[in-house]
Amino acid sequence: MNLIKLKQKLKGLIALDNPFRLLYHKVRAICANVMYGFPSRDMIIIWVTGTNGKTTTSNIIAKWLRQAGIKTFMFSTVNIIIDKEEYTNDTKMTSPDAFELQRLLKVAKQRWCTHAVIETASHGIKMHRNWGINYDIAVLTNITQDHLDLHKTMNDYVNTKLKLFKNLILSRRKNNIKKTAIINAESEYKERFLWETYDNLHIYGNWEKSDLVAKNITADIDGMKFDVTYPGQTIRVETVLRWDFNVYNILAAIGVYISLWIKPEQINDMVKVVTWVPGRMEEVPNAEWYKIFIDYAHTPDALEQVLKNLRAIKWINRIITVFWATWDRDTTKRPIMGEIVSRLSDVVVLTQDDDYTENTETIIKDVIPGIERKEGEDFWIIPDRKEAIRNALIVAESNDLVLVAGKWDEHVMVTNEWLVDWHDKAVVNEILSGLDANKIIK
Repeated sequence: MNLIKLKQKLKGLIALDNPFRLLYHKVRAICANVMYGFPSRDMIIIWVTGTNGKTTTSNIIAKWLRQAGIKTFMFSTVNIIIDKEEYTNDTKMTSPDAFELQRLLKVAKQRWCTHAVIETASHGIKMHRNWGINYDIAVLTNITQDHLDLHKTMNDYVNTKLKLFKNLILSRRKNNIKKTAIINAESEYKERFLWETYDNLHIYGNWEKSDLVAKNITADIDGMKFDVTYPGQTIRVETVLRWDFNVYNILAAIGVYISLWIKPEQINDMVKVVTWVPGRMEEVPNAEWYKIFIDYAHTPDALEQVLKNLRAIKWINRIITVFWATWDRDTTKRPIMGEIVSRLSDVVVLTQDDDYTENTETIIKDVIPGIERKEGEDFWIIPDRKEAIRNALIVAESNDLVLVAGKWDEHVMVTNEWLVDWHDKAVVNEILSGLDANKIIK
């Protein structure tokens, strides 16, 4: 038995939410804080949580802070920023081990970073990885189904996220920063977060109680322009980021900026700084007559939002989606994802992602019930991910769009056997080069 299988099987013997397992993680977090000297004590800490949108929102906030001349640390699912340096996050974790997080915070503090933007998943909250970090601003992007392997119910999932906001007001105060919550008005569970006590609260989105609202939105191939209104102010912003969901990510980031007393006239300049986030609706340039996008979409809501935005492009002929429902996690979402992709795509290619201890065939069988078409009817099952992407690119025609979902900017894939070097964008470019080399020139 290889090390990955052995490790996963040993972990599987103890439930993720076993009290002793949770206590073990809390003790580790306490030890990590003591070992590194509570490095976050004098930093302004911004937590970003939610099911989708965390990484993009974190990047927008952090890169805007750097644009304002503020030395900033950021940890996200995709990348890590320490002041002017940026690294790829190869841990495959949204919330890192407590020792790694405290170590990075210590490094950031030694480099005079005063602000930290930390993306946190419900696993990190449940397992106390953020223990000992006194935070000042908490952002909720949204909550939709995910991680029910750990939480079992949506109620527990929501309550775990809610802990971050309940503890906000209890966190030690510093630097005269008000304890601020920034809540997405479009979230189904927003009321539970709005009942909590905060020094300051911003609600963003299209709701009668929202104080941060986007109006007069215009979008084209070059990006978006819109007005952001909040009490007493209107800001016109321009961004090369596209898609409806990025309006909400930008609003959340602006809520953070208002809370940090950034001047309104600076905000538009800051918005322009972020041109893209790796693996988030990232377009792969090519010489073909079709479009290729890579996206992290790995939850039902994320897939639906991405595909609906792509559907809205008027000139698109067909959407060809390559996707997968990942390993050892919430199996109930698998047929749901299959239904969404089948409904919103013209061609469906079901393939491999991270298998870990599960068999590829088992995951495929869980997804198939949601796909209301037979294999061969614009639906193919191609377990080998490279071959699946190759077939999608071969069948694509003029004005088609190929979406490769699930792996984003990861540089490894975890199979049953071992870690495999993998990068969707690199694989797409390799296949495109092969297709170009084999073209017949008349």
